[in-house]
Amino acid sequence: MGAKITIIGAGNVGSTIAFALSDEDIASEIVLIDINKNKVEGEAMDIAQGTFFRQPISIIAGEYEDAKGSDIVVITSGVARKPGQTRIDLAQINLNIMKSITPEIVKVCPDALYVIVSNPMDIMTYAFTKYSGLPENQIIGSGTLLDTARLRYALSEHYGVSQRSIHAYVFGEHGDTSFVPWSRAFVSCVHIDEYHRLMSQKNPEIKPLDKEYMIDYVRNSGGVIIKNKGATFYAIAQTVCQLCSMLLASSDSLLMVSSMMHGEYGIEDVCLSTLTLVGPNGMHGKVPMDLTYEEIRQLHASAESLKAVISKLEF
Repeated sequence: MGAKITIIGAGNVGSTIAFALSDEDIASEIVLIDINKNKVEGEAMDIAQGTFFRQPISIIAGEYEDAKGSDIVVITSGVARKPGQTRIDLAQINLNIMKSITPEIVKVCPDALYVIVSNPMDIMTYAFTKYSGLPENQIIGSGTLLDTARLRYALSEHYGVSQRSIHAYVFGEHGDTSFVPWSRAFVSCVHIDEYHRLMSQKNPEIKPLDKEYMIDYVRNSGGVIIKNKGATFYAIAQTVCQLCSMLLASSDSLLMVSSMMHGEYGIEDVCLSTLTLVGPNGMHGKVPMDLTYEEIRQLHASAESLKAVISKLEF
């Protein structure tokens, strides 16, 4: 497709995103940037040596200047949360990293679309929006795209239908206050409650849908994976790869990504995920899906939780 994509941060997530992109016809140039020069050079070399098996692509370990002309910049830099570390402590450390990165990359890529992946993702998206001074349409947090993929996987396993037939979403923060608006959950064009009733008639042994279990599964999956293998990177890499593809497509898509709220659902001055129109020119605005009173209350609770953390950070 001829696009140039720069990835800042060559840790588990950043390098796996680079590998996933190299395996698809999404970019013709990939630039990896990291403070650890040996690590980033090793990652770029390892990925580049496997590109014999695809269309020609350039993959380099570079500096900020090498990012010039990028269509998309993906920011993954940050440290992982350590045992005993509070969420606020982690947020402040990664906020300081974001503060140092932002002017350097914006100076050479003022027209790029920016995908924020660093955690806590919604807070980092908010920080980048404030620090960069860029138009907000250029700034997209990876949001609850991964959370939504996890939800659809779990529902697919429960009902034995393709994930592509499931239309259900995770709203709010990418974290503990995320939630599923079940009033807007469908299998194909059938509301999920009605679908369950119909399937129960065909198969009386089908288990009831435990909605609390489903949201717990979404919220806790990352922690389980980290406990078992030390980090999560495959699913988020596929998620970001898909997002980049849609940002380079010829038409817009509706996605669960994080961006600044400006009065939607009565929420202001915080980044979180609601249904959003994105495409080749970035983020085009929120699509105000009808929610129940209780679902709007949950969205407000998610926003307030994020604002409580933001209020304790030094910007």
